[in-house]
Amino acid sequence: MDFSFTKEEEAFRAELRMWLEANLPEGWLDGDRSLPEDIEEYSFFLRGWQKKMYEGGWAAIAWPKEYGGKDATLMEEIIYHQEMVKVKAPPLINYIGIHMVGPTLIESGTEEQKEKYLQKILTGEEVWCQGYSEPNAGSDLAAIKTRAIKEGDQWLINGQKVWTSFGHVADKCFLLARTSNHPEKKHRGITAFLMEMHQQGVETMPIIQMDGHKDFNEVYLTDAVVHDADIVGEVDRGWRVMIALMLHERTGIGAELFSLERQFNETVELAKTYKVNGEPLIKDPFVRQKMASFYARVRGSLLNYYRNLTTTLKNGYPGPESSIDKLVVSELNKELSGFAIEIQGHQGVLWKDDASVDAQWQHLFLASFGQTIGGGTSEVQRNTIGERVLGLPKDMGR
Repeated sequence: MDFSFTKEEEAFRAELRMWLEANLPEGWLDGDRSLPEDIEEYSFFLRGWQKKMYEGGWAAIAWPKEYGGKDATLMEEIIYHQEMVKVKAPPLINYIGIHMVGPTLIESGTEEQKEKYLQKILTGEEVWCQGYSEPNAGSDLAAIKTRAIKEGDQWLINGQKVWTSFGHVADKCFLLARTSNHPEKKHRGITAFLMEMHQQGVETMPIIQMDGHKDFNEVYLTDAVVHDADIVGEVDRGWRVMIALMLHERTGIGAELFSLERQFNETVELAKTYKVNGEPLIKDPFVRQKMASFYARVRGSLLNYYRNLTTTLKNGYPGPESSIDKLVVSELNKELSGFAIEIQGHQGVLWKDDASVDAQWQHLFLASFGQTIGGGTSEVQRNTIGERVLGLPKDMGR
């Protein structure tokens, strides 16, 4: 495999670097990367950042030019992720819109839906969330019970969604609801809708996480209204649309392996900083052995990601191999951030209010548990890998 970049690709990298240096928030490159704690201020800040990225042409580089993207190649996408990770750029508040909903609408939406939604996704004017999981149907999406009942040209939706990322700041929701029953095949009878969040009948309640953040939400639906024009694909055929969206989602998660590589390097620096009996922990044989093991796993995972990208380049679309990347990045992130806390010793149990501790590791560790659930649990990913990548028999218990 050739890991070198062409002159054109390096020119793309240089262009992005120059734009980031000129447009990142003031003080960002000097280490002042704090985000507002207040939800409204947080939303305002990140919407402004996404609008700036849109104006610079960097909001969704992989989208076709006709829809506001750059028609970026897969290699340019790799470069993009590498450079964004390098500067720890602010997150995209419309991650779900850009990486999941938008590509799905480009692939399966009507021309009216594309005209109505795509540009506002790019500008951050309309932030999207994803209405999938339910209290009794977490990763088994075929078991959802939220119902949509047709009345004229509109549908009334009743039910509950949970673990809805960005639901507290979202304007729109890509929602799955049951429109008919097929007991013999549960995945039939599900329809994908584009739902307005700011309407009577939609109540959002943030879930306070272990680290004090409120990124996930419960959403209660009581006669929420959607129309025929809000259906993506066909009635009762939303399963196909959902599969397409999930492939886009897991491809985006795989790119987080670049963040994992940076996280490993920062853990090495942490081990050089903390001392025991006057000696840096990086000299401890146990620590060095652990770091060597992490290096091999992180590097191996990145190479496997490149291999999966090669398959995507050949096929022209992402495949089930993206489940490997999703599984690896979430599980390794949890282990690596946990080990960083171990390196901190007794100080590792202290929280963000203690100025002597770099609390990023505590935040990363606590947030990492959610990463093993979001986008499909680790158990689901293992089933997908076993059945669709390795060709093993299906799990008869499902």
